[in-house]
Amino acid sequence: MAIRKVEIERFSVTSSKPFEAVVAALKASVGHPDMVEFANVTKTARTFAELQSAVQRGLGRTGLMLFTEFDLGAILRKETGLDRPKIVRLVIGNPLIMKEMAKHVPDAGSYAPVTILVDERPDGVHLTYDRMASLLAPYGNADALAVARDLDSKIENLLRESAA
Repeated sequence: MAIRKVEIERFSVTSSKPFEAVVAALKASVGHPDMVEFANVTKTARTFAELQSAVQRGLGRTGLMLFTEFDLGAILRKETGLDRPKIVRLVIGNPLIMKEMAKHVPDAGSYAPVTILVDERPDGVHLTYDRMASLLAPYGNADALAVARDLDSKIENLLRESAA
């Protein structure tokens, strides 16, 4: 049995825009493949080139896609009967980026695709992301870290743009 201590760097941006506008901006920047069809196409791809093509078709302008989303606020709102809190967890990524990290550090598959949390608070809408490079740093693999840093840059730019 092994336990690895991981220190996480959390990137956060606060927006004065309405919650719905921030979420819409995020979603407009990433691809939205039909995930059932995407899974079938990637599973039945006979070559890596076919797989790459399927992934590329599913990506948005940021080179990322939305895998799924969870409306965590809906569960909380059911309990209170109020229209708040508003909290959404978006699972976003790119399987080709994940592959590049996982071939050097298999545990990267535990962290990719990544989570972006969007939640409304009294001071604004918070967009939060745990940096992939911080999650992979304990593994000490320079190649995986280079890919992780590039992914962090993509995600952080997406959050800044969506918040502006």
